[in-house]
Amino acid sequence: MEKKFDPKSFEQIIYENWEKKGYFKPQENLNEESFCIMLPPPNVTGSLHMGHAFQQTIMDIIIRYHRMQGKNTLWQTGTDHAGIATQIIVENKIKKDEGKIRQDYERDEFIQKIWHWKKELGNSINNQMRRLGNSVDWERERFTMDEGFATAVKEAFIRLYNEKLIYRGKRLVNWDPKLCTAISDLEIENKDIKGTIWYIRYPLANRVKTNEGKNYLIIATTRPETLFGDTGVAVNPKDYRYKNLIGKSVIVPIVKREIPIVGDSFVDIHKGTGCVKITPAHDFVDYDVGLRHKLPMINIFTSNGCICDYYQIYNTNGEKINSCEIPLRFRKVDRFVARKDIIKVLNEINLLEKVKSHNLTIPYSDRSGVVIEPMLTNQWYVRMKPLAMVAIEAVKKGYIKFIPKQYANMYFSWMYNIKDWCISRQLWWGHRIPAWYSNDGSIYVGSSEMEVRKKNNLDPNIILWQDDDVLDTWFSASLWTFATLGWPKNNNLLNTFHPTNIIVSGFDIIFFWIARMIMLTMHFIKDIDNNPQVPFKIVYMTGLIRDEQGQKMSKSKGNIIDPIDIVDGISLEQLLKKRTSNMLLPQLANKVSMITAKQFPNGIKPSGADALRFTLTALASTGRDINWDMKRLEGYRNFCNKLWNASRFVIINTKEFNHNQIYQDIKLSNADRWILSKFNNGVKNYREALDSYRFDIAANILYDFTWNEFCDWYLEIAKIVFKEGNKLEVHSVKNTLVFVLESLLRLAHPIIPFITEAIWQKVKRLKNIDESTIMYQPFPVYKKEKEDKEIEEHFEWIKQFISTIRNIRRETNIQSNKFIELFLINCSTSVLSIVKANYNMLINLAGLKALTILAKKNQNLISITKVIKGAEIILPIIDNIDKDIKLSSLNNEIIKLDVEIQKIKHKLTNNKFILHAPQKVVLQQQNKMKELEQKKIILMNHLIEIKNL
Repeated sequence: MEKKFDPKSFEQIIYENWEKKGYFKPQENLNEESFCIMLPPPNVTGSLHMGHAFQQTIMDIIIRYHRMQGKNTLWQTGTDHAGIATQIIVENKIKKDEGKIRQDYERDEFIQKIWHWKKELGNSINNQMRRLGNSVDWERERFTMDEGFATAVKEAFIRLYNEKLIYRGKRLVNWDPKLCTAISDLEIENKDIKGTIWYIRYPLANRVKTNEGKNYLIIATTRPETLFGDTGVAVNPKDYRYKNLIGKSVIVPIVKREIPIVGDSFVDIHKGTGCVKITPAHDFVDYDVGLRHKLPMINIFTSNGCICDYYQIYNTNGEKINSCEIPLRFRKVDRFVARKDIIKVLNEINLLEKVKSHNLTIPYSDRSGVVIEPMLTNQWYVRMKPLAMVAIEAVKKGYIKFIPKQYANMYFSWMYNIKDWCISRQLWWGHRIPAWYSNDGSIYVGSSEMEVRKKNNLDPNIILWQDDDVLDTWFSASLWTFATLGWPKNNNLLNTFHPTNIIVSGFDIIFFWIARMIMLTMHFIKDIDNNPQVPFKIVYMTGLIRDEQGQKMSKSKGNIIDPIDIVDGISLEQLLKKRTSNMLLPQLANKVSMITAKQFPNGIKPSGADALRFTLTALASTGRDINWDMKRLEGYRNFCNKLWNASRFVIINTKEFNHNQIYQDIKLSNADRWILSKFNNGVKNYREALDSYRFDIAANILYDFTWNEFCDWYLEIAKIVFKEGNKLEVHSVKNTLVFVLESLLRLAHPIIPFITEAIWQKVKRLKNIDESTIMYQPFPVYKKEKEDKEIEEHFEWIKQFISTIRNIRRETNIQSNKFIELFLINCSTSVLSIVKANYNMLINLAGLKALTILAKKNQNLISITKVIKGAEIILPIIDNIDKDIKLSSLNNEIIKLDVEIQKIKHKLTNNKFILHAPQKVVLQQQNKMKELEQKKIILMNHLIEIKNL
């Protein structure tokens, strides 16, 4: 082994060997239990972020853990075509390189440019995954636009359409006026801003007046530009001010259209003026109100967010019933320019009551950066309620379990209130909707025009044209668990690995992906008894990785960290270039540069993949938000270094060791028994943590055993044996060192695969192991018969004794290389036995001249006294310690004891504690206080003795 721990020298070499040898593939032995994880496909648009690294580390831990248990494992990988994001990037590229826009090309030409861009992009995402150590089956990699997947998507759409579960209708959607497409809720960022609310007078029609004698109603609105689309005014039926007006009408200002006043309990009597204008075609709440009261819907905007020349009027079924002119001065005017002009006109005609500042939450498109406009458009929808009921039962009956459990409630909340899913997008890149139209208004759905014509026996002269829209990216992603395994064909791969075992994902896409996967999988995939098959048995929800200040990582904030920059390191100059290139919003580049330079003035130091993985594992708590911590990264990098150095020590000191050599009289030392028992218990706790998906606990168990037990204690004991032990003792400690290290490497492998493989390749020779990789070695198993509780209790005392001596040296400035004489008094029977059995080890570890047990303390001996379990340690002061230092030390100890005693006294004088705490707990507190008070008396006596010197 190299003296210096340098991950760069072996990580990539090891991964290339793993992949070349095909270690990640499922085994052909179908008799073995199968285990499958589907990688949530990252977007093809570029780099993996810390969230990907976090989730993929967890998945890799799980897959390696089960692979080492002998299961036939498949970690299915692939990427998503990312409709909107990909199209934006290529549009920006051709604008920059060629000075052209998408519409300058034929559709097929532009799509070919995207495929060319994807090819040029190469395997950047896959290479990042390789650097992280992901043991995915690269030979089965899928892309959501590959030929097989395209077939699956068409098949799913056609079946759902034929089953009347897909339909086309005119409904309200989130509309991006810059990209001119519908977008999902996930692609919206709500921002709190300081805005304005305008109070507008709507004249009452037919000389009607309010109870106060006014001939108008005052409507408060933050969007006066939607005034042209108003089709009603709503008041609460219980509002005494207006209930007599229900059924009457008001006149819409400027356009002078008469609209009804309706009663609806959604109106908050105490909010605003108690009157709400209803614009069903441009507000989601208003849309629902409009449906309840059968109000017409008026679309006043063009697709790019300008006022129309003519507004279109539709009934509640989305059927066009009329169109009317919009005043000339507002036509083709941008919505926000029109807002200012409308306010100006309202003021001129004395219908603007007042203007106030107002705090608003505004939806922005996170793709284009513009304000979202609710729009009434023709779209394709999936009827979700029939699909949802089956999916709800799957979770209720425990066929699918959420971890942590609380996320099931989030799932149920959405599923019980589910609405139809808009699956069409007005893009060119994506799965084009397999629907064709004819001049007579007919719609034909099929896999191709030829199939449509043949199936419907259409006259060759009938002209057909395909729908221009593509499917929402989430639609194809919802087929992921079974389409990747070859569906719609029924094959061995699908039968072997479906349903998959676990999906690892962020809680923020429960609705967009997890729930939809469950619904569509259970609809399309059936078991041998024709029962709906779930896509996965466990849904493990991770928190969101945020930056060190708790802010969400995003390109616009300039706080995204590429995990590979942590692995390999990166200079500030390179980091700035990476963060500001290919931005969806290039105008934010300067802001991003400033944030980056402040956060990483010297760039990022290399830490290696294992340190990154260990850090992410240790952060994998059950919380919703997980703050990244560069300091913890440094700590786990130090851990890897510690493991490397410890392994070097073992290998150097056991290089002549023959593990198979038989020693008839070999007897494990107490230290050997202790470390073997601690490791055995560690295996039990570690496996329990992994089996319950508490990766943070598993990481802590691994860290504590490796650093605190194996390195800090057992290796120090081993050094003493190498120096002073006989042949049998040395052989015993070598045997234990090799056994524990090799077993520890297997235990740690799922979390830190590179360093464990690198070291194991050296250690396996000591155990005469012929196998070529650690990843197919059996995972350590807990054995009840290997427990040695007695020796563990003994060593806890030994550790306490040694730690106390070391603390005394620090407190009193006694050098670690100065040998001192100690006495023990008031020893319990157990302590006498421990000291007798481990005398040489105690002497060596504590750096003592001698350790003498006294029946009682010599009253003439002036000393420091420390009380530990079952004994008191006496250190003579003469020639050792300054009197003032000792007095200060004793005072500090007494103060600490006082604080503990007062805490317990407070509890025991609290009636609530006495009444409600279990009797056992109360008794424990009483006994603890007695013990502390006795300890305090002993220390007080020593304080008096030293003062009297």
